[in-house]
Amino acid sequence: MDIELARTFLAIVRCGSFIAAAEQLCVTQTTVTARVKNLEAQLNCSLFVRNRAGASLTVHGEHFVPYAHQLLQTWEAARNALPFPTDLQVQLHLGAETSLWNPLLKDWFMRLTKERTGYAVNVGVHDVSTLRKKLESGELDAALMHQPHYWPGLQVEHLLEEKLIQVQSVLQPEPYIYVDWGDLFCQQHDAVLPEYAHSALRCNFGPLALHTILQTGGRGYFRTRVVEPHLAEGSLERVPHAAEFSWPVYLVYAETSGTAPLQQALAVLQDLMHSDSNWLQTQAAGLS
Repeated sequence: MDIELARTFLAIVRCGSFIAAAEQLCVTQTTVTARVKNLEAQLNCSLFVRNRAGASLTVHGEHFVPYAHQLLQTWEAARNALPFPTDLQVQLHLGAETSLWNPLLKDWFMRLTKERTGYAVNVGVHDVSTLRKKLESGELDAALMHQPHYWPGLQVEHLLEEKLIQVQSVLQPEPYIYVDWGDLFCQQHDAVLPEYAHSALRCNFGPLALHTILQTGGRGYFRTRVVEPHLAEGSLERVPHAAEFSWPVYLVYAETSGTAPLQQALAVLQDLMHSDSNWLQTQAAGLS
């Protein structure tokens, strides 16, 4: 399908009329009408109802909106990726959940920039839903995740077992900040600490919550590896007798992705885990 058909369709949706869409696209109204007729013929359904107020979507048109967006996104991704450098045979696409970019994905990427040969590396940070979709569609070769789904064709490896522990400012232990570490954590947290399930202060980004506690006081749950320096320097302390929660990290990749560059990248990650004593200590026991 001509990508301009999808672009014209979305312009009409945004503008609300064929005339306004034509002005935005810098084409004639006749061209817009012809493109819509062409698109409707290819899809074998009507997409718009035209009236004095402009153009409104039919039921079929409403269903086509997300597909049109996907078509444009895929096209833009292809334009950005091509032409591919002739001296690079393979491009690796690696991803991670937002909370895993630092330090694990960061250290992995830095090591790859030094050790890779003959292939390009594209690294991205995404939410869980996006990671799953990209893995399923083959847009990602490998990803670091907390709660992977075991789909056919995907290999899941347990990398490490860190802990989420409750810490507080030594100067001001209140208020409690509910840090959202994902669905599994929230379920376990709310079962163990129901009094904080509806905390007035919530945050889904650990570094932001930690910065707030260090600057103004408070307490909440954070990764052992991240708060260890603050515990050592005395700005934070562990909350006595507070529950701890497991925070596993998994590597997910396609079983069919047996290319040499991917295997090299995975070997670099494994070497990183073994060469960094801090990772091994965290994997073994956290701060217990």
